Amino acid sequence: MSSRPKVSVLIPTYNYARYLPEAIESVLSQDITDFELIISDDGSNDGSAELLQRYATTDPRIRVQIQPVNLGMVANWNWCLQQARGEYIKFLFGDDRLSQPQTLGKMVAMLDAHESASLAVCARHLIDEHSAIFDLWDDLGAEGLQRGYDVGRRCLLQTVNLVGEPSVVLLRASRTSRGFDPRLRQVVDLEMWCHLLETGDLVYTKEPLCQFRRHALQQTAANCALQVGQREYHLLFDRYLDHYLPPDQPLSFRERKWLFMSTFRLQKDKKLHEVRPVTELLMHKLGRACYLGFWFLYRLVCPFQKLRRAWCKHVMHSLPISRV
Repeated sequence: MSSRPKVSVLIPTYNYARYLPEAIESVLSQDITDFELIISDDGSNDGSAELLQRYATTDPRIRVQIQPVNLGMVANWNWCLQQARGEYIKFLFGDDRLSQPQTLGKMVAMLDAHESASLAVCARHLIDEHSAIFDLWDDLGAEGLQRGYDVGRRCLLQTVNLVGEPSVVLLRASRTSRGFDPRLRQVVDLEMWCHLLETGDLVYTKEPLCQFRRHALQQTAANCALQVGQREYHLLFDRYLDHYLPPDQPLSFRERKWLFMSTFRLQKDKKLHEVRPVTELLMHKLGRACYLGFWFLYRLVCPFQKLRRAWCKHVMHSLPISRV
């Protein structure tokens, strides 16, 4: 393939033989055909290699790499990035899939129409291990072009990845040369979004063009069990606080509330000595008087919130089960 493709679709995978056919077929069924599909298997032991080699013989756009040693999740992402030749980058994890044949075309059109945007993002359906849709995530709100600074600021203050997983994002390749930070495991994608949004904007559609799978074996579930994300947020604040929260930029009441909750959560983990300088910096940004005000409000409201949750749980369990 000599000419540069419009899109490089990247599938980094590890032990996802069960789901890979769905992911690959969702790419091969796209209306837009000007793409390359790079699949990097990170030393799976579930038959993925044989399955991928069979696919590679069916379509010249497919390039398969079976890694001789396990690189690790982030290193595998970066390996895929280094191989990509397309103008745009579309990650798709081995257990996710594109929702419709028009997905790539629609997301390409979004970046084509907005030169200032570093990434195009869509809402996503959540699917279970049986590929049944059970939820819709639409966290970014208004459709269209959103200022990168505003989105990055919201993500940082709320310590929430409002953009979403790499599977729901289309990237402008010229702005991804730095790659993902290999020191991170849980907030690695959010850190990349904060990096890209420093110098570029974001364009969003509320249409769920991708499907993100939730299951017990995925890396996110394992990281959450170990509270890895909580241990990495201090790196985000240390790296991006000056950009997204400059001294001359006032905080709204809602932003102060978000910053309080982020500071409060970091302070609760007394074992993380490395977060102390960051929490002190956050406390300085917020102001100790403001922090204490929100703390007293939190302590006042928290028991009622717990009681409300317990009551709702009781009511749900008390409802009769309908039988068809």
